Amino acid sequence: MQTPSDRHAYPSHWEADVVLRDGGTARIRPITVEDADRLVSFYEQVSDESKYYRFFAPYPRLSAKDVHRFTHHDQVDRVGLAATVGGEFIATVRFDRIDSRGMSASAPADEAEVAFLVQDAHQGRGVASTLLEHIAAVARERGIRRFVAEVLPANTKMIKVFTDAGYQQKRSFEDGVVRLEFDLEPTDRSLAVQRAREQRAEARSVQRLLTPKSVAVIGVGRTPGGVGRSVLRNLREAGFTGRLYAVNSAFEEGAEVDGVPAHRSVRDIDETVELAVVTVPAERVPQAVAECGERGVPGLVVISAGYAESGPEGRERQRELVRQARSYGTRILGPNAFGVINTSPDVRLNASLAPHPPERGRIGLFTQSGAIGIALLSGLHRRGAGLSTFVSAGNRADVSGNDVLQYWYEDPDTDVALMYLESIGNPRKFTRLARRAATAKPLVVVQGARHSGIAPTGHAVQATRLPHATVSALLRQAGVIRVDTVTEMVDAGLLLAGQPLPSGPRVAILGNSESLGLLTYDACVADGLRPAPPRDLTTGATPADFRAALAEALSDESCDAVIVTAIPWVGEDGITASPETLAGELHAAAAGCPAKPVAVVHVELGGLAEALAAATRTRPDAPVSAPGGERCAHPSPSSRLRSSRGDANRPAGRLPAATAATESAPTAAAEPEAQDRPSPAQPYRIPAYPAAERAVRALAEAVKYSQWRREAREPGKVHEYEDIDESGAARRIDELLVEQDDPRGATLAQGDARELLGRYGIDVRDALPAPDPDAAVAAARTLGYPVALKTTAPHLRHRADLGGVRLDLADEEQLRRAYGELTEAFGKPEELRPVVQAMAPRGVDTVVRAVIDPAAGAVLSFGLAGAASELLGDTGHRLIPVTERDAGSLVRSIRTAPLLFGWRGSAPVDTPALEELLQRVSRLVDDHPEVVGVSLEPVVVAQRGLSVLGASVRLAPPPARSDLGPRSLPGY
Repeated sequence: MQTPSDRHAYPSHWEADVVLRDGGTARIRPITVEDADRLVSFYEQVSDESKYYRFFAPYPRLSAKDVHRFTHHDQVDRVGLAATVGGEFIATVRFDRIDSRGMSASAPADEAEVAFLVQDAHQGRGVASTLLEHIAAVARERGIRRFVAEVLPANTKMIKVFTDAGYQQKRSFEDGVVRLEFDLEPTDRSLAVQRAREQRAEARSVQRLLTPKSVAVIGVGRTPGGVGRSVLRNLREAGFTGRLYAVNSAFEEGAEVDGVPAHRSVRDIDETVELAVVTVPAERVPQAVAECGERGVPGLVVISAGYAESGPEGRERQRELVRQARSYGTRILGPNAFGVINTSPDVRLNASLAPHPPERGRIGLFTQSGAIGIALLSGLHRRGAGLSTFVSAGNRADVSGNDVLQYWYEDPDTDVALMYLESIGNPRKFTRLARRAATAKPLVVVQGARHSGIAPTGHAVQATRLPHATVSALLRQAGVIRVDTVTEMVDAGLLLAGQPLPSGPRVAILGNSESLGLLTYDACVADGLRPAPPRDLTTGATPADFRAALAEALSDESCDAVIVTAIPWVGEDGITASPETLAGELHAAAAGCPAKPVAVVHVELGGLAEALAAATRTRPDAPVSAPGGERCAHPSPSSRLRSSRGDANRPAGRLPAATAATESAPTAAAEPEAQDRPSPAQPYRIPAYPAAERAVRALAEAVKYSQWRREAREPGKVHEYEDIDESGAARRIDELLVEQDDPRGATLAQGDARELLGRYGIDVRDALPAPDPDAAVAAARTLGYPVALKTTAPHLRHRADLGGVRLDLADEEQLRRAYGELTEAFGKPEELRPVVQAMAPRGVDTVVRAVIDPAAGAVLSFGLAGAASELLGDTGHRLIPVTERDAGSLVRSIRTAPLLFGWRGSAPVDTPALEELLQRVSRLVDDHPEVVGVSLEPVVVAQRGLSVLGASVRLAPPPARSDLGPRSLPGY
């Protein structure tokens, strides 16, 4: 298809695979002269009504002149795109550049007329909306700023495509035609519309994999054993509610396998097949994919191995697999996948290698590793936790964690999402989706291979220059609960799935072991919680004593959560109380106060965890009285039953972002909102842990997440500063890029950097060059004493600890002496490149940086200056643009932050000025994508104001922003 056009080389970067509204895929590409026959065939399948809407008159067939015009484009003033499935057109769109009179024109005319035609069989799939996104991006690239469209009033579907896109538009009616004009500059609304459509489409594509009405297993052996036979058995034994088919080219017609109809090919199955599980060897997979594509199977789970995980040859085989499947509009899970599970009673799908599916529950689980998936399924089962869905994506060549996250966001059966990731293919998109998902339900992530710096074999990953600690900080900013091990992930998941979110960090500790209580207390302090002194019930405490103490603790308004510690006990008569009895009493007490979380730490109490998992309770209809007559706060019926989008089946504990953002944040002692509790219709499980540290760490993560969610309801604003000269900065940046003429970019000279930063209200103190002692003295006279003398050589820059900086030089004599000492100690002036700078008010030295990472996007960083901070990695990070709330939290996020707030009696410094500086740097980088790096070092923050003593700015042609462009799947 890469045929040169009339005036411009074939723009291959306009090609894209997209997910449509129904979850299927299509390919969008430029129309070329080779498409004449496809165009004619496509037009013949369009109804007369659709043709009339396109041409405003009966137009039964295209003339040779029409075909030539619609297939010959210069890719500048005339552009045509087609959406294809199976290599055939299903829709087309084109634009023609016009002038103010509506006549054909060339640049600099910035207006174009646009027109669509969608095959009737594919209308309603969101094809036109997707094509509009892509043709608009092409038009902007070619300097077109506005589209004009003329539509018949009866063509309401096309009018809706334009009006729903979110662009600013004008609408008029002349000569029986609706004329629409709209600017192509993306707006907040158009971006929101685009992302909402992306969410629906990608969620639907995963839903089709998880809720099929029919499944064919390709590669089922004729004798017991083998992967295909195992998958078929697992589907049968799970009680799959749909139709099953076994496929093997060696089967005889009319055969059965374990009571399942057997066929030689998917093409021989008369009924519709909605999911195919492929288990044949890798060399036979292309044939299976082709047969499924021709049969219209929308989803494939490829368990077969031998792809990118096996080396370069397998990597190319994997690319071809994805290309082949997408050509048919099919999505793939895998290859090298472990499979999928859906425990819904309406589906009961176990299309995986797990012989025993998990119980039904409220946890969604995604893994990229089959081995880790097996371990997690086993661990959750042992601890009595059930799953809603399980997805193991293997090499995740197509369907990824981002897609599953889109599905879970609105899945009413999933309250908590657990993800084991070995790589993040699109960190920028994952962070965006995670932030939205986390406002609705907890997302717990553990990332493997995080220190190796190497993507797992078989994973296509964008290169990132950010260290893992930075990526982790950005995920936490997005509300992700980041843990280090799969054990911690399960621990946190159990607490979040079965207990309400804590409204604060105050923890009550009670139990029958003073030592275990003290260990729990210490763990709470270490994890940033605020524990009360442990309450020792003594070793003689009975289960009834535990119940009374727990009910009393839960009724205490100064308590946000309770940890119960228990060791084996023996009654006065020598009879040991059963774990089941204790579990029942703890549940009775906890159910009486469902607004606060409870966790149990047990030592050598075999069976207690299982008993707690089995002894589930739903909340009572009336409050339970605590000892002394106090009554526990209980949610009102109205708040308990509050749900999202009118869906009565959605747990009240997990509201989507749009609803959660409108709720008011509870105070520390107030009852949590209904969204912070599990649904009253769901089991109320008390998680049990064999070690105090594990229980406390899980609770601490819940506390931090609860705080993040409250703050997310009021995220703050990106501040507007009246003294910012955005247009002036843009002009100067264009001039500097022309002067540089280097596609790789370059660091600005000091004067240019100071000028650009000054346009954003960031003043950098003068530093005058001092190539010799006399020049240093002259500079000091200009600036005024006292001054600082410092080297700017790369190996000594900002290294006062090495002696490359001399401060508080009060007169010429001191300056000349310091100059001599520097040159004697470190070398000639031309090597040291010394400068003289006026002394700044004393304060705390800090560093502010911003970088554009190709994978994660624009990142703002802050820390204290000095080797100690660098050595300890004590730096905070936030995604740009930062809000006023983000800036405040960034300043306070580093461990050395107390030095800014009056540590050990020192005077607090001007942190509001520091926060303003952070926001100004953020604005500069966000407004101008050509600014790919900013470093301010040091920034001396005094009691009043601050001083930027050194600055560097790097410019480069703006990198591609895939998150702002039209929707598309990763390229293969």
